[in-house]
Amino acid sequence: MELHAQTRTELGKKSKSLRKAGRVPAELFGHGIENKHISVPAKEFSKIYADAGENTVLTLVIDEKEKFPVLVSDAQFDSLSQTFMSTAFRAVKKDEKITVTVPIEYTGTDMAAKNGFLLVKVLDEIEIEAFPQDIPHSFVIDITPIDALDKSIEIKDVKIPKGVEITIPKETVLVTVTEKAAEEVTETPPEEEAESGKEIGKPAEEKSEGGGAEK
Repeated sequence: MELHAQTRTELGKKSKSLRKAGRVPAELFGHGIENKHISVPAKEFSKIYADAGENTVLTLVIDEKEKFPVLVSDAQFDSLSQTFMSTAFRAVKKDEKITVTVPIEYTGTDMAAKNGFLLVKVLDEIEIEAFPQDIPHSFVIDITPIDALDKSIEIKDVKIPKGVEITIPKETVLVTVTEKAAEEVTETPPEEEAESGKEIGKPAEEKSEGGGAEK
């Protein structure tokens, strides 16, 4: 996938004019290259980001002159305006391994909940080391089999694509099943509902200073 960018001079608060023009302010950075201030078309970037996420190598074309293999990094999305406020691109080399985090996609049926337990997702991403072209889009994990107390899925249970190295311990728990927390229901004892000299459910008579009922 190719994404076309332009060099920009609008920095700081001046970046608002880029957003109004339908562009996303961005930065290009990476080992061995000079940082560049750029912008990309908002619609084109939104479409590519939806497909590629942050783990697919793109070809960034700047001013129709320079080309860089990159990964999207730190895309800032505003939920109110439904637009990207800014983003960055990390230049990579296909013959050099890099360390990144890959999101976990949990699928299947929550059988633990159906059996009265609580499914706890401990992690939502896994750190890996790989060549850029070998980075998976996500790790898909089926939660259906863990349907009873103390069952879990660990790193060692995950199918790892060729060329990918997990950087965290194999015994790391990704998702597990536990007991639901007991709901504490506190009821006020009937004797505490009644104040001294009153009957439950009946208002006390207002007394006059003379001791008789007020008329």
